Order: sequence, then structure tokens, then C-alpha cells
Amino acid sequence: MPAETLFDLAPPPDLPVVHDTRGYAVRRIFCVGRNYAAHAAEMGNTVDRTAPFYFTKCPGALCVSGATIPYPPGTENCHYEMELVVALGASAFRVAPEAAMAAVFGYGCGIDLTRRDLQAAAKEKARPWDLGKDFENSALISALTPRADFGELGDQRIALRHDGAVVQQARLNEMIWSVPELVAHLSQFYHLGPGDLIYTGTPAGVGAVRPGSVLEGEIDGLTPVSVTIAAAA
Repeated sequence: MPAETLFDLAPPPDLPVVHDTRGYAVRRIFCVGRNYAAHAAEMGNTVDRTAPFYFTKCPGALCVSGATIPYPPGTENCHYEMELVVALGASAFRVAPEAAMAAVFGYGCGIDLTRRDLQAAAKEKARPWDLGKDFENSALISALTPRADFGELGDQRIALRHDGAVVQQARLNEMIWSVPELVAHLSQFYHLGPGDLIYTGTPAGVGAVRPGSVLEGEIDGLTPVSVTIAAAA
């Protein structure tokens, strides 16, 4: 093995954890598509209960709440998508839904920024969504709250405000695939473990941001997430 590398890479940020001085190191980011029926409908899709489906983002896409970020390059139609984020803290491989929650460390508020025009172009040609989904600052996230402090998942409200106006609002129990089902399903294909995040899908009401937009997302019992969109770099 080489004694040293040619250059140094900046690590992804360690996410802050409520009431803990230690950070949560991120390994991978999985994202669930079309996990609220109303959002699937607004995007012109039908609900599919056969199996959940996913896309991924690089850890370098992470952006911790409170930042001001440039409008993303290469797009004229960048959308917000408010989501519950699940942070894993233990290994899970081929687990059943009833055992899946043992792997969950905690939860956070997240916003999945999407270059919708690029995603739509990829869909039209049956190509992957990478350019539309995986880019710098596209995985916004709040401080994490440990599962023991949060309690049971249920009908907690999830909402997002764009420049002060509520544009997305739903309840977590409206998700098509529950958190235990998602963890169990992903564990059939990956050796899940500490550092893995799952963005669990967005409710209806997604829309475009612009330079100057302020996004504020919240879920009952969790630290809110916020970001300001500046002019393009």
C-alpha cells in the first residue's frame, strides 16, 4: 500500500447530534422515491406497493442546516423536497421489518434539492437520475435526534415553509413504506451499518426555489432544517 496519498480530500461533515458533543460520521446516503401517495400523484405517477425504489447521493452532497448555498449550476428549475431522514447506528443485513428498528440510531429533518429539469430529461430517455439528484449541497440536513429521545414514529407533522409560507404538509404515517419496511428492504441488497442515512421521501407540494429563497423544514420532535439560496456561483 502507498505510504501517502497524492492529495488530501475534505471529508464530509460530521453531523451534529442533539445533546452530544460527538458527531455522526456519514458513510452513504440512500433516498426513497415516491413514498407519499399525494406526491406521486402530483408528479403524474401511480402508487406502487410492489417494492420501494431508491436513488443515492454522495456524502459530498451533504449540507448542514443554517447554511447559505449558491443556486445549483446546470439547472433552471431546482425544487425542494422536505423529508424525514433516518440515521443508522448498527449493522443490518437481511433483517425482517420487525427487527429493523434495532439498527436505527436517530432521525433528522432533511431537504432533497432536485434539478427537476435534468431529472425530467433523464426520465424521458429512461436514464439514471444522477445529474438531477446528486450534486453539491443537494442533501440538506438538521442535527440528529437519537431515537430514544424522539420516541415512536407515528402521526408527527412534517412541513416545509418557502419564504415563510407553508408549501408542504403531511403526517409521517402517510408514508407508503414505513421506516421498518424501508430498512428491512434495503438490507436485502446492502450490508447496512453506522453512517448510513435514508431520506424517506417527500409529501406533495414540491416547488421551485430561486436566488433569495429561504427554506425552513420541520418535523414534530426534531431540530428544524433551514437553508438560504444565494445567487448562482
